[in-house]
Amino acid sequence: MLRSIGISLLLAGANCIAPAQAASPNNPLGTGPEAVAAGHVIFNRTCTACHGTDGAEGERAPALVGDRRFFRLSENAIFDTIKNGILGTAMPALGLPDDDIWRIVVFIRAMRASASDVDVPGDAEHGAAVFSGKGGCLKCHMLLGQGGIIGPDLSNIGAQMTLQHLRESLTQARPIPIGYRPVKVVTRSGETVEGIAKNEDGFSIQILDFHDKLHLYDKSELRQIVHGTTSLMPRNYDQALTPGEYQDLAAMLGHQVTVKLHVKDQGEGEVGR
Repeated sequence: MLRSIGISLLLAGANCIAPAQAASPNNPLGTGPEAVAAGHVIFNRTCTACHGTDGAEGERAPALVGDRRFFRLSENAIFDTIKNGILGTAMPALGLPDDDIWRIVVFIRAMRASASDVDVPGDAEHGAAVFSGKGGCLKCHMLLGQGGIIGPDLSNIGAQMTLQHLRESLTQARPIPIGYRPVKVVTRSGETVEGIAKNEDGFSIQILDFHDKLHLYDKSELRQIVHGTTSLMPRNYDQALTPGEYQDLAAMLGHQVTVKLHVKDQGEGEVGR
């Protein structure tokens, strides 16, 4: 009798605990461009009283995209944060329908993910033709062993940049990367060399010219050194190309992966609410 009562109580306890161990919800909408676009609209309509537009830093809350370290990485963790808020912080439970929350989750994850992990619409094959032709990109950039070296090698760019960062690189002025600052020097003998400063210190400067020739000068040999203040990278591809060409170029770049970077598993490196 006592054993029977004990088993009954144990089963009752298990039934009480079971709901707390229920499986986490799964994203029913997928991660395609339609879900990303819809989440973008809902985020800007719902979340920008605290966070900035498009996931940037706001007046009352941090950026949700960019290079900062994120504690909530997985779909389930972000969903839980939006649905239930974060206790003891200014992050409230938003009270949105679950499908709208999932759309916001997909948008945030897409903005954080590398371009190669996102479903980028466009014709990548045509984008390769734009890259080597009308876009003029191959003159400066190396791609899978072919092209110029005056700009960064783009063979792994899809794994190194988010899609947002990739598009901004094609359309907005950004800080000049180290080793790619434009420079013009005039030697004491009157020779002029233009290119990018690959290395420089107080005594010498190493220049890669526009013909891919490397020059090393002691600064005492130079009469003039003029550093450029803007990058050589054009920032108007969304205007210089047709909308279709621009989209196809972005799609092609997003597919460029030679070394796949580590992708965190669901919940890896996260903290609890």
